[in-house]
Amino acid sequence: MDNRAEVREFLMSRRARLRPEMAGLPAGDGRRVSGLRRSEVAMLAGVSVEYYAKLERGSISGASAAVLDAVSQALQLDDAERAHLLDLARAADGIPTSGRSRRRSTRNPVSRPSLQWMLEAVTEGIAVVRNVQSDVIAFNALGRAFYAPMIGDGGRTPNFARFQFLDPASRDFYPDWDLFADMCVAVMRAEAGRDPHNPALQELVGELSTRSDTFRRLWGAHNVRTHGAGTKRFHHPIVGDVTLAFEELAVTAEPGHVVLVYTAEPGSDSAQKLRLLASWAAEHPVAQQTERISEA
Repeated sequence: MDNRAEVREFLMSRRARLRPEMAGLPAGDGRRVSGLRRSEVAMLAGVSVEYYAKLERGSISGASAAVLDAVSQALQLDDAERAHLLDLARAADGIPTSGRSRRRSTRNPVSRPSLQWMLEAVTEGIAVVRNVQSDVIAFNALGRAFYAPMIGDGGRTPNFARFQFLDPASRDFYPDWDLFADMCVAVMRAEAGRDPHNPALQELVGELSTRSDTFRRLWGAHNVRTHGAGTKRFHHPIVGDVTLAFEELAVTAEPGHVVLVYTAEPGSDSAQKLRLLASWAAEHPVAQQTERISEA
């Protein structure tokens, strides 16, 4: 795959953020570049300046794991960034990120009753399934009630990224909107590195880049991260402010799909509010969404 522009911009952005003193180098006078020079990265990585310049021009195909690891250390990449660099290298070499292709399934994973049963078995938390391009394709009962502001009228598959950047309601739903925006784009960047041939993801990036200045700026920063686990704050229109812990679980039968589970600390005010929302949802059921996968 010719992903040289992506490789070039990622490596240049990581080099530009490193000040010499962060790498144990003297700052000196008259520096004409932001961050480290190519020669300094090459020295730290133990490769020639010519070879590192070749990598930074995007010619990463054939680079050994040892070289990529040395460059990662020199640029002080975190785990998500290091994985992203390896994904870019695999894509350049034409190697699938995992041991098998991540082509989209021809069936809807939620057509398997066992997966929907699993979601509905989560009765005191929010459980949803999303795909690579952030479409939310299945919910449990509490998830449908919780994400009612994103689901809307159900005319289109709910999408975390579209809601974040194109729906004004997201500003109320996410008290830490700026943090969520940065996180959303960084997760999408990582997904694009792992799944570079996904036209649905490419189309989404193009749409958001055209319609949102904030998305376009964040996408250009080339930051990457994994979702994994953590804590988030929300403001729900029915129950108000809640703080929830989340865990992301891979659906191994459907590469690229994950289950997100949000729960509240037992005995907390947020746990009480989730129970209140569950009671409200039982009395005011949210319309079931048409569950589908974008063909990609």
